[in-house]
Amino acid sequence: MGELFRSEEMTLAQLFLQSEAAYCCVSELGEIGLVQFRDLNPDVNLFQRKYVNEVRRCEEMDRKLRFVEKEIKQVNIPIVDTGENPEVPFPRDMIDLEATFEKLEIELKEINTNQEALKKNFLELTELKHILRRTQQFFDEMEDPSLLEESSILLEPHEINRGAALRLGFVAGVIGRERIPNFERMLWRVCRGNVFLRQAEIEDPLEDPTTGNQVHKSVFIIFFQGDQLKNRVKKICEGFRATLYPCPETPQERKEMVAGVNVRIDDLQMVLNQTEDHRQRVLQAAAKTIRVWFIKVRKMKAIYHTLNLCNIDVTQKCLIAEAWCPVADLDSIQFALRRGTEKSGSTVPSILNTMQTKQTPPTYNKTNKFTSGFQNIVDAYGIGNYREMNPAPYTVITFPFLFAVMFGDIGHGVLMALGALFLVVRERRLMAQKTDNEMFSMMFAGRYIILMMGIFSIYTGAIYNDCFSKSLNIYGSSWSVRPMFNHEVGGNWTEDILRGNRLLQLDPKVVGVFSGPYPIGIDPIWNFASNKLTFLNSFKMKMSVILGVIHMLFGVSLSLFNHLYFHKPLNIYMGFIPEVIFLSSLFGYLIFMIFYKWVQYDVNMSKDAPSILITFINMFLFNYSDTTNKPLYKGQMILQSLLVILALACVPCMLIVKPLIIRRQYLRQKNLAAEDFGVTVSNGPTDDEAEIIRHDQLSQHTEEEPEFDFADMAVHQAIHTIEYCLGCISNTASYLRLWALSLAHAQLSEVLWTMVMHTGLSSSSYGGFIGLAIVFFFFAILTVAILLIMEGLSAFLHALRLHWVEFQNKFYVGQGFKFLPFNFEGILNGRPEE
Repeated sequence: MGELFRSEEMTLAQLFLQSEAAYCCVSELGEIGLVQFRDLNPDVNLFQRKYVNEVRRCEEMDRKLRFVEKEIKQVNIPIVDTGENPEVPFPRDMIDLEATFEKLEIELKEINTNQEALKKNFLELTELKHILRRTQQFFDEMEDPSLLEESSILLEPHEINRGAALRLGFVAGVIGRERIPNFERMLWRVCRGNVFLRQAEIEDPLEDPTTGNQVHKSVFIIFFQGDQLKNRVKKICEGFRATLYPCPETPQERKEMVAGVNVRIDDLQMVLNQTEDHRQRVLQAAAKTIRVWFIKVRKMKAIYHTLNLCNIDVTQKCLIAEAWCPVADLDSIQFALRRGTEKSGSTVPSILNTMQTKQTPPTYNKTNKFTSGFQNIVDAYGIGNYREMNPAPYTVITFPFLFAVMFGDIGHGVLMALGALFLVVRERRLMAQKTDNEMFSMMFAGRYIILMMGIFSIYTGAIYNDCFSKSLNIYGSSWSVRPMFNHEVGGNWTEDILRGNRLLQLDPKVVGVFSGPYPIGIDPIWNFASNKLTFLNSFKMKMSVILGVIHMLFGVSLSLFNHLYFHKPLNIYMGFIPEVIFLSSLFGYLIFMIFYKWVQYDVNMSKDAPSILITFINMFLFNYSDTTNKPLYKGQMILQSLLVILALACVPCMLIVKPLIIRRQYLRQKNLAAEDFGVTVSNGPTDDEAEIIRHDQLSQHTEEEPEFDFADMAVHQAIHTIEYCLGCISNTASYLRLWALSLAHAQLSEVLWTMVMHTGLSSSSYGGFIGLAIVFFFFAILTVAILLIMEGLSAFLHALRLHWVEFQNKFYVGQGFKFLPFNFEGILNGRPEE
């Protein structure tokens, strides 16, 4: 049960693995995920380690599988994921896997190469078909006399007189549609207007065989005279990446070529369809097993990478490994080693020995699906030191409660709880989907946190008696407005008076008006009171201070368990006790005054009650002659003066006395060591002396101990003392955010109801139902978007800050390093191996 409140006890173990059994033993350890291997070859280059060739072969297989996966995704074939966790292949099976992947890659590359060549040929024939068809249209238009007038603009005057005697040459081709304007402009400038260009767009887009994208092209034909212009035109076409095709001059030849092209296109289309069908069959067969292949290859790669961390015995028959592992799971690790040895067929068992070391072990906090989200909140602040008190179990309650104090509303809490409950009930189905949406994944990971926040919000909403800014009148109001004499109206309150006056004050001193406290929460009549905000302002502000001081005292109290566990009595007497006295003398006394005023001053004495804020300020100033603020009780001056003096006396205890005691103990131990050099000392050092000698090992990763430095230690102690004393003031004020955000949420909810929902409810006609439905739709959208998401996120961040800064810094150092075991689970989830 103790491991729930602090990290698991860890030990450094040494593993002796036989060479033939090492692979299977590491495989079994990866399945249970309880061992973190250390690198015993830090000075050896990665390319010089024993199993580097096997790692390369696994990387090559992984590359081939990624290529196949890319091809599968390109054709939108779903990859089958049955959730199967295949066993790790034996080393001898690597050859068969390599052959399978090699064959699959070569086959796919050959199919892709042939398909690309066929598509390129198909594209050329398609473009030639369009050229022949468009060219025939151009030549048919040439027979029109009007075309001669148009073309005469491009020719010289003396060439026009020759007319039909002039015979023009031409070239035809295809060019990208977006290049036509620049292409035409370049032809005009280079050829000086001595060419005639006709172009027409191809209606259907054509597929690029290289990229597979759809491109739009146009057919063009250029008329010119002479070989010089012909060479210029061809160079321009080449520069603009236009494709030229041979085009016969006679209509009969063009007609015959079109017929031949159509036949070849039909044949190519049939071959392309057969090729695509074959490719689809290959990819569909690969999609059924590629996920299993990925898991096998990545497991093998992880195993060989782990084996590279081991030392090899001089006999080359044994591998030596060192690993951190939980003490409570040593039996499971031993059993996994026996399974691995049996699976490999080895007759020599693997050996596990625990080692004594001064190195700080990693921090390992066991979690489940409920506590993992809260543990992540704590770890985001910092990984706890080894065996340090873990704040996560307390955060399970305090975090959603402080959130709910700021977010208290029954209606909003129900909506939040239902949303989280949907994620909890369907968690298996949602986990199987493995969505890539980062926002949804974050909400799904914190589904239990959201559920707890919703449940606590329902509770605090019942205390505030708020449900979408409206009060619930379940038990009836404890205030009575039965007929009575009231000086405000000059007579008894009749029904006419009650209906005709918008503002009437109920006097709590009148007997029979108030029938006792409301059973739970705030009386619903406060929802109609004109001084509602004034009442809630005072109530929630005092509530925030009370909750804040109790939360901080709880955090300081948890530090006592750390000092007791690590055997640091000096930290108890000169750290914990002064801290508790300082906080209790000042802000604990403030809570006492709040409760005392609530209990001591009733309705008849409320007007004479002194101000707690003025009393608290005068307490620090030792001012007891203020006639405007009477004392709360007899003997207040003596008690308050004693508390202030006691709080001030705690400061030098932490600031000066503790460093001097540590220095004296260090010098004493140093002198004893010098006098008894070479002689066994019968009396060992005290716990505090041992603490100085071995220092704080929690933040050290090596076995070397730094030399004691009094100045450095004194500076750190001064920083801690000043930070704590000033932090008690600033942290208490920081808890007022509970008051501010609670009021802001309530007022924003009330404004939303008044300005949106109240508009739909104000209509009493038959058409008002339609208007109410429309208004309710917008009210629901704004409630979810503003009050649930934005306000919820704001309250979440403020609750997070209260735990990180105001609570955890009282006892939580958070300077450790996390336990990262060798585990195949991360590989199965698509995360690369460590």
